[in-house]
Amino acid sequence: LIIVIAVTVTLQLVYGRHPERLAELKAHFYWGAFLISVIGNATIIFPGAVLVMLANLGIILYADTGLHGPIIVGLVGGIGAAIGETTGYIAGYSGRELAARGRMYSRVEGWVRKWGSPAIFLFSLIPFAFDLVGIAAGILRFPFWRFILFCGLGRMILYAVFITLAALGWEALLPSFG
Repeated sequence: LIIVIAVTVTLQLVYGRHPERLAELKAHFYWGAFLISVIGNATIIFPGAVLVMLANLGIILYADTGLHGPIIVGLVGGIGAAIGETTGYIAGYSGRELAARGRMYSRVEGWVRKWGSPAIFLFSLIPFAFDLVGIAAGILRFPFWRFILFCGLGRMILYAVFITLAALGWEALLPSFG
């Protein structure tokens, strides 16, 4: 976590002082946000890194585009997240027991069974707790299109709000570094 924070602050300081270096890369930021989100959400190794990387993209875009840059990064990242989260759904649907049938998994499965789409939506608003939901939805044979829809809506909201707040927060801190 310390390394991710250090790299993020360093990149922000370097590119914040030399924005001309980013001119050729900005055309690819939205595709990058999408790919980062698909890959990061398809794994369970380091889910927090996705938000940090997307926030960095949103912060950089905020200087040129205003608030709509970070919001678009959040929306595109949310779509990528929904696609990436299908790995858990597919694993559950295929019958693989990735989650130990412990107390936490049993609770999550019960909530998905009882509440369905609202549970998927609400859990997708929480950055680190969604993998068990995808597995449970797959095991329960929850309709795939509803899983993608409600996961995507929740992740788009989460990412757009988080990235926009990061951009506004960085703008407030930037005069301190100048």
